[in-house]
Amino acid sequence: MGAAPPSPATRELAHVTRGVPASDGDGVRMTRIIGTPELNMLDPFLLLDAFGSDQPQDYIGGFPSHPHRGFETVTYLLAGRMRHKDNAGNEGVIEPGGVQWMTAGRGIVHSEMPEQENGLLMGFQLWVNLPARAKMTAPGYQEYPPAGVPLEVREDGTQVRVVAGTTSAGTTGAVRNDWVTPTYLDVTLPEGLEFEQSVGADDNSFIYLIEGDLQVGEQGKPLAPRMLGILGAGSRVSVRTAGGARFLLVSAQPLNEPVARGGPFVMNTREEITQAFDDYRHNRF
Repeated sequence: MGAAPPSPATRELAHVTRGVPASDGDGVRMTRIIGTPELNMLDPFLLLDAFGSDQPQDYIGGFPSHPHRGFETVTYLLAGRMRHKDNAGNEGVIEPGGVQWMTAGRGIVHSEMPEQENGLLMGFQLWVNLPARAKMTAPGYQEYPPAGVPLEVREDGTQVRVVAGTTSAGTTGAVRNDWVTPTYLDVTLPEGLEFEQSVGADDNSFIYLIEGDLQVGEQGKPLAPRMLGILGAGSRVSVRTAGGARFLLVSAQPLNEPVARGGPFVMNTREEITQAFDDYRHNRF
């Protein structure tokens, strides 16, 4: 008999960042975690904003109409409601546990406004890059209410809301993306338990700890609440908690392509950014 195949390498905690306070839209206060001087991007992830406040003045202005081209925006809510509209006539409300995965493609103009005047609004917006061949694709949405996003409940009490990808227990998420084959999991882990998940060996992967405590990898390095941990090489993520935790696990294949940014546009060259601004000014979106 041949030797047993080696166990997949466990990813260890390679870098930790808290992000920086930021303001976007009409004065919405948030924490920018990816897209900062410390962490400019984590290919294919261009930006990650975390927002959470029960003070209306922090979010009531929302994000009035603004353009995007060349990437995807992923809005995922933990609390509150957001209404979106775009210049193609699409409109809907994102609720806690629901997701809007928008492909801006060649260009779209949209708004995201809080559907509430008080109470807690909490969630994330992630920007996922598109490959050069898809940057000028037609805009589109993958939008799912909470009931449309699979919730895996395990015998030990672990709960995994599967936005994208497939869990190690076999639950497949709502969103499909064949460009970077992402995994996007919202995991609630009861006290004293461990959680494991396979990821692509070439993926870039991170964990964002929403609340609780988390020890990452075989080394058991701690990750504090509201911190993002970039994971090192390997094809398995392994974490454990003493007192319970809720966290995001996000992973995807890097594109390894040139990136040119210009505000709400992300392309491959400066010339394409100049063209995007010209197209927007001349109402070609």
